[in-house]
Amino acid sequence: MSELTLTLGKVRCMNCAGKIQAALSALPGITSVSVDTQHAVIQGDLTPETAIKTIQDLGYDAGFHYELPLAGLSCGKCVGKVNAALDAHDAVSDFHVTTTHLSITTRLSQAEVVSLITALGFSVPEQAPEHSPAPDNALTTVTALTLSGLSCGRCVAKVEAALAAEPAITHFTVSKTAASIESTLSDDALIALITELGYTATVADPNTVIEANTGATTEPAEAVASGATTLEATPNVQPQAQTQPQSPGQTQQFMLSGMTCASCVASVEKAIRAVDGVQSANVNLAERTALVSGNVKADAIIHAVDAAGYGAELSEDEQTRRERQQAQNAQIYRQHMRNAYISLGVGIPLMAWGVFGGSMMITSTASQIGWGLVGLLTLVLLLTVGRHFFVNAWKAFKHHRASMDTLVALGTGAAWLYSMLVVIAPDLLPMQARHVYFEASAMILGLITLGHALEARARSRTSKALEQLMDLQPPTAVIVENGEEREVPLAQVQAGMSVRLYPGSKVPVDGTIVQGQSYIDESMLTGEPLPANKQIGDTVHAGTINQHGTLLFTAEKIGRDTMLARIIDLVRQAQSSKPALARLADTISSIFVPTVMIIAVLTAMIWYYFGPDPSSSYMLVTATTVLIIACPCALGLATPMSVTVGIGRAAEYGVLIRNAEALQVAAGVDTVVLDKTGTLTEGKPQLVHQSSYHGFTDEQVLQLTASLEQGSEHPLGRAIIDAAKAGDLPLQTVEQFHATPGFGISGQVNGHALLLGNRKLLAQHGVDDAASAEDANTISHQGVTPIYVAIDGQLAGMLGVSDPLRHDSVEAIRRLQGMGLDVVMLTGDIEATAKAIAQQAGISQVIAGVLPDGKAAEVQRLQQQGKKVAMVGDGINDAPALAQAEVGIAMGSGSDVAIESAQLTLVRHSLHGVADAIQLSRATLKNMKQNLFGAFVYNTLGIPVAAGILFPFTGALLSPVVAGAAMALSSITVVSNANRLRLFTPSGAVTKRRTPESASTAAPATTKEH
Repeated sequence: MSELTLTLGKVRCMNCAGKIQAALSALPGITSVSVDTQHAVIQGDLTPETAIKTIQDLGYDAGFHYELPLAGLSCGKCVGKVNAALDAHDAVSDFHVTTTHLSITTRLSQAEVVSLITALGFSVPEQAPEHSPAPDNALTTVTALTLSGLSCGRCVAKVEAALAAEPAITHFTVSKTAASIESTLSDDALIALITELGYTATVADPNTVIEANTGATTEPAEAVASGATTLEATPNVQPQAQTQPQSPGQTQQFMLSGMTCASCVASVEKAIRAVDGVQSANVNLAERTALVSGNVKADAIIHAVDAAGYGAELSEDEQTRRERQQAQNAQIYRQHMRNAYISLGVGIPLMAWGVFGGSMMITSTASQIGWGLVGLLTLVLLLTVGRHFFVNAWKAFKHHRASMDTLVALGTGAAWLYSMLVVIAPDLLPMQARHVYFEASAMILGLITLGHALEARARSRTSKALEQLMDLQPPTAVIVENGEEREVPLAQVQAGMSVRLYPGSKVPVDGTIVQGQSYIDESMLTGEPLPANKQIGDTVHAGTINQHGTLLFTAEKIGRDTMLARIIDLVRQAQSSKPALARLADTISSIFVPTVMIIAVLTAMIWYYFGPDPSSSYMLVTATTVLIIACPCALGLATPMSVTVGIGRAAEYGVLIRNAEALQVAAGVDTVVLDKTGTLTEGKPQLVHQSSYHGFTDEQVLQLTASLEQGSEHPLGRAIIDAAKAGDLPLQTVEQFHATPGFGISGQVNGHALLLGNRKLLAQHGVDDAASAEDANTISHQGVTPIYVAIDGQLAGMLGVSDPLRHDSVEAIRRLQGMGLDVVMLTGDIEATAKAIAQQAGISQVIAGVLPDGKAAEVQRLQQQGKKVAMVGDGINDAPALAQAEVGIAMGSGSDVAIESAQLTLVRHSLHGVADAIQLSRATLKNMKQNLFGAFVYNTLGIPVAAGILFPFTGALLSPVVAGAAMALSSITVVSNANRLRLFTPSGAVTKRRTPESASTAAPATTKEH
């Protein structure tokens, strides 16, 4: 057996990684597979060619990654020569070349890569490759460590940096509580390495599932088949809802300054992605932020952005970032409004002079002096109010690029220069061309700065939903120490402290109640309209409101570890991500400004050589108008504004969206596949029927079966055990316990041989079940799952377990069907029981008797029929199916596992959340398309009109002043249209997360009710 490490490409998310993992796990000879967005680590008897082909068949790239030194490359032409050779080679999927270094991902061996470089006339000095594939005889092991003492992202980065610097470590993933390290080092050496950093590390229990969702549920038939937890029944599948191996590195957010349009976005992203160690970078023009992932220092990113002509600042604390951003937006608004007033104060009188009959021609010395003074005043305006346009344009020019500032600076500057030429040397121009355009420069500056001010104000409203989330957490907490209470700032609360919570106050941190009982309003987090009854042992979450009673709880998760903080992080990251539509807009925007400049030059030449007299005036007006009317801002804002508002609005409804790509894909879903247990039903099975046969008593059968099930933590087993405990039946010791996947469990209890499972298990052991046929048929058609019990080779009894539908499932399914969606129930239960449940729920399509490893195949079968599938499940047992579907939706209460793994997570445990999510996705995609369509149409029509295409029919040209107003209006229109999403309400929505203000207001009324 050997271990193979492959570097992956085009793997955008853990959903993609899940598909690769499922495909590799299905190959013969594979013992284990671990896949993240960057790497696949495979153990077993498998050739690299087979693994690579399997991954490529799924549409992803795979190969070996090498970091090689280069020698003999002396200039850019040498680098270009190597680039051309690698680019032309089919076996090379990704590479980066400098004069001294080659980073390459390829199917070639290292020797073949070296030969390729050597054939070009260069050399590769001897060096052990950093990430070359491990040879078969390498003693590489994967060590799982439990970590403590890591309190923030910097701690994680510190550990990652130390691991990355160790040559014997080939791959690792690190979180604040755990690490998985692939290396040739011993466990003690790895522990010592981390201990030297000031943290604590111990070898993790190999049977422990990190952050397992103990509240997860699965299908009854599956549990009977496995006889244990479902994770044990599917050893070759890493459920999506377990802690996924993450790509090495961390995600950092930066606040940006100096960006004005979509061209700036492309420039900043290019600069950041050029930094070594950066895996991905997403720049959001609407938020003026950058989200960067990878093993890279913040200083390197800041330096790269600064070198590109912009500013960047690391945003470590969300509250600080928010305050800085609000202050920055307020300052920008005030500055732009002041500049707009000044510019329009000069421009409007000048324009009015021309409109109401005043001469704007240079006809005498007096007019030269008068307009000369106006020209000087306009110059002062350009150097003060318009200074940032020219400064940014100059920076762009120095970095060999052009932006919206370039267009404005060229347009206003050309108008002023031409006018001053007319004033200073009128004799150089024919009489008809001695027209001044100072009012155009002033009005353009005024209208554009006014547009920027209004845009800034509208932008500040787009993150209102996120700000409301941040407002949920109180600034202080009441802690109890030695029997005394004292109020302390929230930052001083530590895990393990006792916290007192009075009626009407907000929960400061996550914790577990140790004293008291109350009702907690969780609507602002989950969307549930009814307060939740909380008692000793229950969990409370930061940001929720205590309505009745005084509680004492132990703080467990604080700061960025609370559920509220993780939701805020998820929403912020999702708002900074980009869907496919945004990448299309970015591609166009990257060439937009240069294209407009070329069009302006061509327009000027055509009017100068072929236009009527005065051709120079016509040339100036048309060229300036083309430069001014073109608006890359609208293109740059079209998608990020919609994404920011749409994801924020979804969060208000308890729908957490992993990224904008999932938002776009969800809008195209036409089929919703529902897991039964815990999704469609309550997920709390109860024993509702019991029959005994051949002289056995109900009490005897229940006691023995409960004893056999006591090793299982599955809800089905718990239902049987709970029934036995309710009857005060003592449980006995189990021996020779054995689980048979797909059949059930067996073992010895008090000297009796027991079988517990389905009919196939009894048939396998030759047990006649005829006596139970009538009972089984009756309860199955009532939606109850029959479980057969055989004792000492004879049918002894049958247990019936029922899991009732959720109270709102029928209404939610009717709502999904009303949206034109096909609803399918996918379950491991027997067909009769499944159809009975489906009939109660109003579902006509049922796929029954499917085990966990077959669910993905059923989803794939639907996809092969042309369906776009959303799979809804608990996120653990349905992991392969969630990965296979276009969109995986995890039901749950926003646990660690669900939030970290799903594309869409429903914090509110209701199928109404699925309908809300899809409707919000459709509305957001529609809004994005409206914005992009408007931006494209505006520029497509505006630029030709500005160039004078209508002049032969109307005899008039578009004024540069009108162009400036149109440019400002286009951005305002995009921002305003995106903000309409804030008012969108899903059709049939039963509840919405209330704002902190409304929740607080509602609290006293609810207290009275209780």
